[in-house]
Amino acid sequence: MAANKPFKVLVNPNSTDAEKAAKEAVSKHKTLLIAGNCWVHYSGRAKSKLEPGERILIIKKDGSLLVHRSTGYEPVNWQPSGCIFHTKLKENVLEIHAVRQKQQESVRVFFDNIQLEAVLDLVDEGEFSLYVTEEDMQKAVLSKPALIEDGFRPISYEKKTEPGFVDVYGVDKAGKLVVVELKRKTASKDAAFQLSRYIDAVKARADREVRGILAAPSIGKDVQRVLATLGLEFKRLDPKRCGEALRKADTKRLSEFFNET
Repeated sequence: MAANKPFKVLVNPNSTDAEKAAKEAVSKHKTLLIAGNCWVHYSGRAKSKLEPGERILIIKKDGSLLVHRSTGYEPVNWQPSGCIFHTKLKENVLEIHAVRQKQQESVRVFFDNIQLEAVLDLVDEGEFSLYVTEEDMQKAVLSKPALIEDGFRPISYEKKTEPGFVDVYGVDKAGKLVVVELKRKTASKDAAFQLSRYIDAVKARADREVRGILAAPSIGKDVQRVLATLGLEFKRLDPKRCGEALRKADTKRLSEFFNET
């Protein structure tokens, strides 16, 4: 490695050099990437064993660990940030042991053949901008109804009415029916009138009080006055929060999947 380069790359390293590089990475909180033949033992909330195969191990500077197969975007084994790592070399087999103390979890990754190893000192200060669709916002509300309000409980989505399809249909904590119209960008007067038509269609068939909520990042000029005139409500719904809710829902499903296996 050149002195002025913040990274180290080893191609087909011997076991001694591989163990030295791995120890450097985890001790200095750098990113470690290893590609080679490995097998994995997990113990904690359950137990699992992954038989030998050629895979990619990634250890990030925050102490998270991922083992990826050559296909698919989800890791076959993983641990969240905060792991403590130990490296050991025995009979030319490199063992990387990740321990998570809070949940008493342990992952041992064994390599008997390494094709590529990289120690990376990555700098990433770029801001993340998230762009979601109305369908994404709908999924976020269904997975986390509190984005609309506490106590809101979705009953259905894309509910067909005479004027069209209601984005999300549910009840509030008082038992009132709620019709939610979602907009990804600034909501216009047309969105308010559209919601009003949905409300009229639902009221014609329901014998309960119906609330209408227009959920969007913002509303256009004079739209609040139109909503008040129509007896409707506005809820500011940040697409970024929707994106975070979707990511958390995906992480939860991934965690539940690994707990069951």
